[in-house]
Amino acid sequence: MTHFESLIERNPTQCELCSSTEDLSPHQVTSAPNDIQDSSILICQTCLKQLTHQEAMNPKHWHCLNETMWTEIPALKVMIWRILSALTSEMWAQDLLDQLYMEEDLLSWAKQSPLSPEHQEETQGVVSRDSFGNILSNGDSVTLIKDLDVKGANFTAKRGTVVKNISLTADPTQIEGRVNGTQIVLLTQYLKKS
Repeated sequence: MTHFESLIERNPTQCELCSSTEDLSPHQVTSAPNDIQDSSILICQTCLKQLTHQEAMNPKHWHCLNETMWTEIPALKVMIWRILSALTSEMWAQDLLDQLYMEEDLLSWAKQSPLSPEHQEETQGVVSRDSFGNILSNGDSVTLIKDLDVKGANFTAKRGTVVKNISLTADPTQIEGRVNGTQIVLLTQYLKKS
């Protein structure tokens, strides 16, 4: 049985991300650990195009992840985490990411690689660090080390507040995270990795 045939046997009729039934093909989820036997998923050409050309990513297309995120297939779960992490500027995507349960080994795999090689080249060499010099990654949790007034939201983010599932930005001195239900930008100089 070929690799493609085994994917078709697992999910014979539809894209494992969006449930489309047209133009299905296998897609390798990168950076899989050695103990993962199957690191491929079956996806349609629409999903493939969005995964390989992030600048063309349409957030509305990925609303389908609301259903597929509950999968038990490790490679699929990792890909869903990566997609949602790339869309954290969308409130609904951040909500789904907050709900997505990832075991430590899968989360580690998910953090190993961005969605596309092009994105990796863009961000290579840009490292975000907390106030103690610890390297920050997408999905990390951080703790505020100072009370911060949040402009436009009329509240103060208190020292000691834990911010989960952070998202890195193009600026290594800033991250995005949710405090009091509001997605905000935080300066890394006021954060400690949890």
